[in-house]
Amino acid sequence: MTNTTPISEHRIVLVTGPSGAGRSTAIHAFEDMGYEVIDNLPLSLVPRLIDGESLERPIALGLDARNRDFNTTALVELIDELTRNPRVALNVIYLDCAQGELIRRYAQTRRRHPLAPDGTPLIGISREAELLTPIRMRADHLIETTDMSPQDLRGEIVRWFGSHEVPGLAVSLQSFSYKRGIPRGVDMVFDCRFLRNPHWAPALRELDGRDQEVVDYIAADQRFADFMAKVSDLVLFLLPAQLDEGKAHLAIGFGCTGGQHRSVAVTEILAMRLAEAGWPVAKRHRELERRATVLPEVGTG
Repeated sequence: MTNTTPISEHRIVLVTGPSGAGRSTAIHAFEDMGYEVIDNLPLSLVPRLIDGESLERPIALGLDARNRDFNTTALVELIDELTRNPRVALNVIYLDCAQGELIRRYAQTRRRHPLAPDGTPLIGISREAELLTPIRMRADHLIETTDMSPQDLRGEIVRWFGSHEVPGLAVSLQSFSYKRGIPRGVDMVFDCRFLRNPHWAPALRELDGRDQEVVDYIAADQRFADFMAKVSDLVLFLLPAQLDEGKAHLAIGFGCTGGQHRSVAVTEILAMRLAEAGWPVAKRHRELERRATVLPEVGTG
């Protein structure tokens, strides 16, 4: 039997998001990986790329509100058109960032916001957030850059796209502290605060969930084994279904009080089990990254 499945001739990654969220850093990361990079190409010219001959290299397009002919409706229609085109394998990356952090970045660089050249950055940031909301909803990969350094963002891009292969379903796992809120962009959240807390063991307080002593302490909780088994089974059951639905990225969060012990251990264990099952997995420990750059908070693991 002849295989009639169409082969995508163009591999395109579209990078967008609010100004100041890290789009230039992401575009440079793609360029370093060998992608054909085109930054701020007018939307009206994008279809011409598709009409031309297929390129040997994948393409990374940087698009945001600074584009000459940018408007939300046109970009949404472009995304939908490329998604339907059998010649195109499209991934849309939306780089998001908290408003307060965007304001801080603009204050540091003393740049004017492109949507408020004569006003405050806050005005431009608010306008842009409203403008980009429909595009954010169509993103395949939502990357929250609020607590990321440029190096962190480059690493995230390389993890997902460094092989030049169009990913099927990529899974990201993240540990976090409920004191600092649930991370933006996660699809599923599991609360680990019911598990035995290493914070109350003085010898373990300064360690974290990557240390075997901490894992052993948490695993001594009689509920731990059942919890890990049920979560693992649930996620492994859902991943093929998400893939069948055409989803490109699934983000799962694990929270505890301080984001140091229980959520970290569970994230590490699940990441290992998913990798062993053949799923591409990236993991991030938000509070441990923060501890590396600021003084630790008084918390309860």
